[in-house]
Amino acid sequence: MGIRVIICLFFYWFWGKEAEMAHAFAEDTDRGVKPRSCFFVSPGPSGQTDLGSALERAFGHSRGLFDGLMSLQVPDKAYLERYLLQMHRCSFKLLTIHQSLTTLSRFLSFLNSLRGRRVRDTKRSDLEAFVEWEQDRGYKLSTVRTALARIYAFLSFLVEEEIIPPDIVVRKVKLRVPERLPRAMDPAHVRRLLSVIDDTRDRAMVLVLLRTGMRIGELLNTRVSDITTRERTITIFEGRKNRRGRIVYLTADALGALKAWLTKRDCPGEFVFHARGRTRMSYTTARMRFEKHLKIAGLLHKGYSLHCLRHTFASELLNAGMRLECLQELLGHDSIEVTRRYARLTNKTRKEEYFRAMSIIEKGEIDGSYRTDSELQTILKEKEQLALYNQKLYGNSQTLSPVAGCAD
Repeated sequence: MGIRVIICLFFYWFWGKEAEMAHAFAEDTDRGVKPRSCFFVSPGPSGQTDLGSALERAFGHSRGLFDGLMSLQVPDKAYLERYLLQMHRCSFKLLTIHQSLTTLSRFLSFLNSLRGRRVRDTKRSDLEAFVEWEQDRGYKLSTVRTALARIYAFLSFLVEEEIIPPDIVVRKVKLRVPERLPRAMDPAHVRRLLSVIDDTRDRAMVLVLLRTGMRIGELLNTRVSDITTRERTITIFEGRKNRRGRIVYLTADALGALKAWLTKRDCPGEFVFHARGRTRMSYTTARMRFEKHLKIAGLLHKGYSLHCLRHTFASELLNAGMRLECLQELLGHDSIEVTRRYARLTNKTRKEEYFRAMSIIEKGEIDGSYRTDSELQTILKEKEQLALYNQKLYGNSQTLSPVAGCAD
């Protein structure tokens, strides 16, 4: 008798839960969105895949990212987890995924502070308020624009999943950021910097950056096997920023400095540049070493960074007459418009043409009077003839406009 009662109670509980889930599903369907679930939408080999297991497989090897995601406490966390898994499936770099996690967790927390607003209820005014909030916290406008782009990518994913309506991504909030020209080092400053670098490793690092245009992250990830001294090339199998591979070339001075370092290095690791006790040099160490040499050269106040060496590389090649298309490939830019910024900074031909023309003006060698545009002259002549015709027709100097002539 007792077993029957327990079985009946179980089925009553089960039917109650099923009815509750069906009611929640109906509410979500009426609103035109998918129901919330703790499972990922894409089924695995054995049906629905547990979201936690999928996250473990995707990010378990990166404990910082995985632990940060697991300990995160924000509303609509399941949507964020699904989006990060989608980024993983699309082969986004871990750094990009981690940056999206940081931005989106901050955004979801901000939404919740607006009287518990959820991501489904996001409005344009909420995004504008987030922009103001970020600026009030001291972030630069360029940083806020990057954060806004990540948020819109997340919202677009939710639109595709039919979780939120598409209205929010139709008319986007746009931030106009002043377009800054790349900053290159002055040639005299480059010579002064190289003259004070005695360390074999640091000299090789600076010269390779200066002669190849590599990003510092790409250089620190370079393995000894990526260098071909006979061909004087370094193969970058995956670009640091856009995952675009390319080949860069070594000049005689850069190759000589690199050979000297490879002969001297005492670490058996696969990476070219290492630091004390580590098989690979970190960005922080590289930056600190660079700033140390800037200080010795008396250039620390100029605000030069390691990335300025890449700008210097591009500027010098353009001044030497390299075509923009070739420079684009060496820099690894997806768009030539990005490369064109250096042309505005360093176009030597434009400078020469300007001073050539100005020298003629300064000498007073321009003869004749300025002439108006030929089309404008034709229009003025037709108007003059029309005025004379009206004067003969009406016997006065007043002309009738087409609008006045149609008045009743």
